[in-house]
Amino acid sequence: MIEEQFDAIVIGAGMSGNAAAYTMASRGLKVLQLERGEYPGSKNVQGAIMYANMMEKIIPDFRDHAPLERHLVEQRFWMMDDTSHIGMQYRSDEFNEMNPNRYTIIRAQFDKWFSRKVREVGATVLCETTVTELACDTDGRVIGVRTDRAGDVILADVVVLAEGVNGLLGTRTGLRETPKPETVALAVKEMHFLPEEVIGQRFGLRGNEGCVIEAAGTISRGMAGLAFVYTNKESISLGIGCLVSDFAATAESPYNLLESFKNHPSVKPLIAGSEIKEYAAHLIPEGGYKAIPQLFGDGWVVVGDAAQLNNAVHREGSNLAMTSGRMAGEAIFLIKSSGQRMRKENLALYKKMLDKSFVIKDLKKYKDMPALIHTNSRNFFMTYPKLMSQAAQNFMRVDSTPKIDKERATTAAFIKERSRWGLVSDALRFAFAWR
Repeated sequence: MIEEQFDAIVIGAGMSGNAAAYTMASRGLKVLQLERGEYPGSKNVQGAIMYANMMEKIIPDFRDHAPLERHLVEQRFWMMDDTSHIGMQYRSDEFNEMNPNRYTIIRAQFDKWFSRKVREVGATVLCETTVTELACDTDGRVIGVRTDRAGDVILADVVVLAEGVNGLLGTRTGLRETPKPETVALAVKEMHFLPEEVIGQRFGLRGNEGCVIEAAGTISRGMAGLAFVYTNKESISLGIGCLVSDFAATAESPYNLLESFKNHPSVKPLIAGSEIKEYAAHLIPEGGYKAIPQLFGDGWVVVGDAAQLNNAVHREGSNLAMTSGRMAGEAIFLIKSSGQRMRKENLALYKKMLDKSFVIKDLKKYKDMPALIHTNSRNFFMTYPKLMSQAAQNFMRVDSTPKIDKERATTAAFIKERSRWGLVSDALRFAFAWR
């Protein structure tokens, strides 16, 4: 049992926890990181997107040794109905730059690598260790943790909660509320393995180029949700997620949603002949700015998914996690090096740093979007995708019907489903929530 006192204890070895532990340990602080999984990343079998700019701020030369899959040169957005999709895409050869901007990664591999770097800079990392409670003094200040290993309290000046969106420590201790079902999405994902050259042919890719497809529409059956396809070197990450509150209200099966998405005419050819080797489910924070809990207190800070730091509009999570973990680590180092105690008024520095960053600025910009999408999910994910698909088909299909009649039919269909005022109202509300 560890009896020494640490400058900081980090709970969790995901993106935010590793970023915090690395930042502090690389600056000479004595850091203990605790992970309940068999190894860092053992609970993350799925593929994901990693944003280079945020990683560079932590480990500048990460490209030389990190397990990266493909660098992304193309992004596709699909609006889907049951048999078709209408979409847009952006592809640029400029993304074939010397230091690419985005990569696909396999989290199980990347998290394990990141954890090795944490150990290399001097942190102590213990896996298969569950933190059972936060230890507090008589004044309510967090002074350490208790674990499922035998022994007394492990003491630290500060505890960094990087336990994920469904972590129980913060809620059990009363530091933050249990996330509400309407602020959390459940995503189910699969890994489809194919030869590297086959993936390149199907997506029009060369070498280590990668492509991402993000899709919305009737595939979520009226629930607020999103599906995706990520290209890795020799596999395709495919999945779909919807709000937990919608799953509860509709009794829809996440597995059935995933099966329908896989068998959609637009998706099925991309994964034909693949071998499925991995399946996972994962909770994702979706509440946005208004769901962010208290981020600091006497002897503790919270980072990453546990802090609801996820930009659902731009589908960004790992970059916010890494940035929040890094800034928490930097704030703790500055407080420690100046001889101050880890009191609430001093740890407020972490929140001040976040407020000045893109993390809070972006989340604040879209603060009204989660509620708008949730309360209008049937229109956004059922009505409009069907109308847009039919409009596109009317435009594409060449027959003896005059074009003016087709245009009138398309306009009439939109008005019939939403009315003129409904269309204007939807557009205005979306515009105001986007601003």
